[in-house]
Amino acid sequence: MKTIIQVIIVAFIVISILLSLPSILKQRDFKVYEDDLLRKTAIAKGLKAIPNNYEDLEKIYKEKDITLDKEKILLGKELFFDTKLSSNNDTSCSTCHLISKNPQEKKIILNALTSNKQPNDMQDANNCVLCHLGDESGTDRLATSVGSNGELNPYHLNTLTILNTSLAKFLTWTGEVKSLEEEVDKAIKSPHQLNMNEKTLLEKLHNDEKYKDMNLNYEDIKISIASYVRTLLTRSSFDRFLEGDNNAINAQAKQGLANFMNFGCSGCHTGMSVGGQSVQRFPLRHFAGIHDLRPNLGSPPDFEIIDNSFPFENKGGFKGRANTNFFRVPILRNVTKTSPYFHNGAVDKIKEAVEIMGRHQLGINLTSKQIDEITAFLKTLEGNIVDYDEGANK
Repeated sequence: MKTIIQVIIVAFIVISILLSLPSILKQRDFKVYEDDLLRKTAIAKGLKAIPNNYEDLEKIYKEKDITLDKEKILLGKELFFDTKLSSNNDTSCSTCHLISKNPQEKKIILNALTSNKQPNDMQDANNCVLCHLGDESGTDRLATSVGSNGELNPYHLNTLTILNTSLAKFLTWTGEVKSLEEEVDKAIKSPHQLNMNEKTLLEKLHNDEKYKDMNLNYEDIKISIASYVRTLLTRSSFDRFLEGDNNAINAQAKQGLANFMNFGCSGCHTGMSVGGQSVQRFPLRHFAGIHDLRPNLGSPPDFEIIDNSFPFENKGGFKGRANTNFFRVPILRNVTKTSPYFHNGAVDKIKEAVEIMGRHQLGINLTSKQIDEITAFLKTLEGNIVDYDEGANK
């Protein structure tokens, strides 16, 4: 009995030490930046502003050897919202990637709903509409994606945002898709997405008044939708800060940006899209997962090791590329609008997601203050889709 108690005591001490190591080793003072140095450091680490006009947008894609075709953008926009791309004629790209087809119309509705001239009871009734109209996330915000005919993703994967995804080097959760055209093809043909084949799709479009005179082929469809997606970029207060406006973000968000860089988050979440530029292992670090240290009548006590592949229940059993726990680094623009988080939507709250990334990716036990500061920075990445239509129609 004495031996059993000694084993329990030793195990408790070892576990306590292991759990405290991240905080012991990582507690140190980090540099505080003045505004100009904070901006310069952010830009040096690859955090760049999204263009605010069509001409600058074209320059970005020319650097990638991509030419924007105005006619294809307009056709792609029509196809993106067309349910004829699905086998059940009820699902379009925008069903899972929620955005407004007509931003100007959305602004008119939002202005009407926020008018102070409305009676109080009417304003209360419009709260739900107001939130959902204004919250263009580019995703369906479901834990697992639902495709044509209600088909669920077989791995319980949720829908990645379509916004700013054209700025990423790697697409999908595994990062195995590297072009928008390839991803459009996969989405159209996948049984748990649009569930359509090339022949049937072309027949449907050739019989449609909108398209029948265009003599479309399947390549036209892929290229046009991809061209439109390349215009779905968002600008936010963070872009204005990067461009020189010190008042665009508040002091808490600035400290959050400093934390974001100092702790190493910007090493993976970089580029204009603040992510999507690499494929990384997740999680990098595991913490002790031993429980049920119950003494019993026999010897030794019961030790049960829980599955710690992920710091949350891995519903669906998906483990990244080739089951190696390698995932495409998510885009953080508009991240506060794209819950639930992680590949299977296991985490609802952004602060919990930040805490998990600190512990299991960086090996840092973030304080509540640091989590609040980083979350404040992430909120500065909330933006609206830039209206490039004017330039595209010239």
